[in-house]
Amino acid sequence: MSVFNSQLLEGVDVMAAVVDTKSFGAAAEMLDMSQSGVSRAVARLEKRLGIRVFERTTRSVRLTDEGREFYEQVMPLIAELSEATSNAAGNARKVRGRLRINVDPLFARLVLGPRLGSFIDSHPELDIELHSREDLGDLIADGFDVALRFGHPVSSSLVARKILDTRVFAVASPAYIERFGMPQDPNELATDQHRCIFFREPITGRPFPWDFHRGRKKISVKPHGSLTVNDSGTVYSMCLAGLGIAQLLELGADTYIASNQLIPLFPDWPDQRFPLYAYYPSRHHVPAKTRALLDFVTGLVGEKA
Repeated sequence: MSVFNSQLLEGVDVMAAVVDTKSFGAAAEMLDMSQSGVSRAVARLEKRLGIRVFERTTRSVRLTDEGREFYEQVMPLIAELSEATSNAAGNARKVRGRLRINVDPLFARLVLGPRLGSFIDSHPELDIELHSREDLGDLIADGFDVALRFGHPVSSSLVARKILDTRVFAVASPAYIERFGMPQDPNELATDQHRCIFFREPITGRPFPWDFHRGRKKISVKPHGSLTVNDSGTVYSMCLAGLGIAQLLELGADTYIASNQLIPLFPDWPDQRFPLYAYYPSRHHVPAKTRALLDFVTGLVGEKA
């Protein structure tokens, strides 16, 4: 296959301007060039083509027979190229095609999934594949357009864009509090008076640490408990059932808290936070479908912030 040489088109726009204006001087003004610059561009074009494009006198400029033949052949091609370029640019702005999303299961279940309807309605030409996964995996090799994950980003070639920081609460159900009492201080969780539910971090394989923040002050607690779970949804169901105290994200627990199904503990330690990040392959030429999803998710979490 022959390789396209961009130099082939050099000077064609100048030639077209001269044809349109019937003057080197007027063409120079149209193109914001000097008249000598127009003359040099035409001369280079003629040298490259091996023909004389224009017959020039002090009073007029007209195409030679060879120049007219070249002009009539090349200008429709230039018009088609321009149209194709415009169409490509327009398609880049259209939200359509297939969008494959790698998403944290908790975020998919409690936030994105129930609210995805309005996004689907807004983009009828878009086919969406939502994959709930505990780990990020290899975003590019697995064919995903974008990923939404809780946790701090690890070093990689991916673009990592923070969507929000959500607060982390230690919570318990009313049934648990009735049975075991309301702890007044985070350090009480380290005693056998209470039972805690641990969530195993997918990346490290270890349970998430129990940290509590108040401004710049931080304490870490090693809670007492015998339940370790690797599914965030199960942590919620166990906590709601009164099996123990759990650390939950406000973004997922807010509905249960508002309905008093879960009670936040330790209001004096309100500043522990956990981030939600979006990952995608490149910050250059981000597809319209990816930008649309990022805008939608940002709006969702903005409403819940």
